[in-house]
Amino acid sequence: KFAGRTVIITGASRGIGKEIALKLAKDGANIVVAAKTAHPHPKLPGTIYSAVEDIEKVGGKGLACVVDVRDEQSVTKAVSETVEKFGGIDILINNASAISLTGTLQTTMKNLI
Repeated sequence: KFAGRTVIITGASRGIGKEIALKLAKDGANIVVAAKTAHPHPKLPGTIYSAVEDIEKVGGKGLACVVDVRDEQSVTKAVSETVEKFGGIDILINNASAISLTGTLQTTMKNLI
């Protein structure tokens, strides 16, 4: 079902997002690991780059993109890189966390979850 599909997963450098990425990679999807974790955290394992390494170890194709979902420019860059590498986007899994207490129509891209 997922063979050849391209999936962007936000918050995929570790935890639930990474596990979703690994499962979909095993099923043949191209995975874009979109997260802020470009450098190791002192207390939490994993970066976007180590997640892509793990995706490739299970036979998948991956792309690491530094993305802060609150920053429109970083989102736009990730979309462009994804289209350039994989030819398009089929699925978005928004696993990254962010919080905004504004109404939906008043929420800016910076505060969009």
